[in-house]
Amino acid sequence: MAEHRSMQRGALLDAARSLLSEGGTEALTFPALAERTGLARSSVYEYFRSRAAVVEELCAVDFPVWAAEVEAAMQRVDTPEDKIEAYVRRQLALVGDRRHRAVVAISAGELDAGAREKIRAAHGGLIAMIVEALAALGHEQPRLAAMLLQGVVDAAVRRIELGAAEDPDEITEAAVAMALRGVRG
Repeated sequence: MAEHRSMQRGALLDAARSLLSEGGTEALTFPALAERTGLARSSVYEYFRSRAAVVEELCAVDFPVWAAEVEAAMQRVDTPEDKIEAYVRRQLALVGDRRHRAVVAISAGELDAGAREKIRAAHGGLIAMIVEALAALGHEQPRLAAMLLQGVVDAAVRRIELGAAEDPDEITEAAVAMALRGVRG
């Protein structure tokens, strides 16, 4: 029985990812989850009390996976500059990934404090790694620089998501150039 429950839960999370990446947080409703999974709406409530609970679980499951991919890319290179470049490139390379799209939709949506806290914690780990690289470059305010750098990444993510006039590769190269020039500043 427990195995069946965990399969259902997995199916619900997967449906939630699809809904979020297709239509953002508004698309994530219990009726839509029920329809996607073929479960009765009342069954959806057996797994999750609220939309926020679905979002929180997605953050708990997907954020660490996504952060680990960025971390792995940073660990494969040696110099602080290369680490910063890997940090930017890997995040932008993950834009097309449904898990990442869901996470972006969540970040943009209305969240309760618990879910926001989980997102901050996961982001915190990434920010800590970039703070280290910036400190190694001799940056006087590595924490502030890390926050601003993430702002550049977030703006590039949104630009790619929007299907902006520029090609995603162009956006990535511009973000990397801006990040590297900025941190050397």
